[in-house]
Amino acid sequence: MTLSYKPTRMEMTALKKRLVTAKRGHKLMKDKRDEMVRRFIAYVRRNKELRERAERMIGEAMEAFVLARASMSAAEIEEALCYPASGAGVAVGVDHVLSIEVPKFSFVRSGDVGYPYGFMTTGAELDEAVRRFTEVMPILIELAEVEKTCNRLADEIEKTRRRVNALEYVMIPQLEEAIRRISMKLEENERGNLTRLMKTKDMLNAKEQSG
Repeated sequence: MTLSYKPTRMEMTALKKRLVTAKRGHKLMKDKRDEMVRRFIAYVRRNKELRERAERMIGEAMEAFVLARASMSAAEIEEALCYPASGAGVAVGVDHVLSIEVPKFSFVRSGDVGYPYGFMTTGAELDEAVRRFTEVMPILIELAEVEKTCNRLADEIEKTRRRVNALEYVMIPQLEEAIRRISMKLEENERGNLTRLMKTKDMLNAKEQSG
């Protein structure tokens, strides 16, 4: 979009004020973008740590479950696990990272952790599998929170980057060019006025001398 302006001193003053505001806004948004990138990198690292930890814990839980399957029949396992060990849920809230809304998930457990089956017909392998799956749940909830935060930050970084580029490569150069053109036009007008004054003075002098 090309700026429209009038070649007047008042317009040039207004454009200079807009230029100062644009440069200040550019600096603030650039600083915000840099801070968001720093936070984003920290969240990405945390996401990597949680993912690796969750994958390892799920793998260990699955190994324990495979051992349980080897010592128990499918019917026995299904009967043992038909009721949950304890009540659990996820509390959903909102947090803020640099004025950006991000989700806040919290794992909520109701009651004590126990086993929903008797120990006469089950083996220690099933106990180990249930324990390990129970332990990985809070990690998975935190992983979901961190991944969603990474997505929100990435979107906001991209929006801010476009705004910074628009100011840096479009708006600020256009304002500077408009100010330069108005300044040249005003100087040209001043030279024209000065030339006309000098010609008028010469004509008056000539007229006085001839009179």
